[in-house]
Amino acid sequence: MSENVKLFDGKKFMWDGKVHDTREPAREAENTYKENAFETRLVNEDGKYLVYSRRVAAQQTAAPGQ
Repeated sequence: MSENVKLFDGKKFMWDGKVHDTREPAREAENTYKENAFETRLVNEDGKYLVYSRRVAAQQTAAPGQ
């Protein structure tokens, strides 16, 4: 069983729970996440492809000191 959470470059990514047999459907899922402001990582694990994602935080707009 794959890990639900993995760290990449010190950032926490969540697995979407889907196992893809080939790279193409995994890439399509990855692109969907990217279009919705997620960072993604595609992992090949035992010949299967997994997509991990994390939401990109929106920059804060408050002035410093508030």
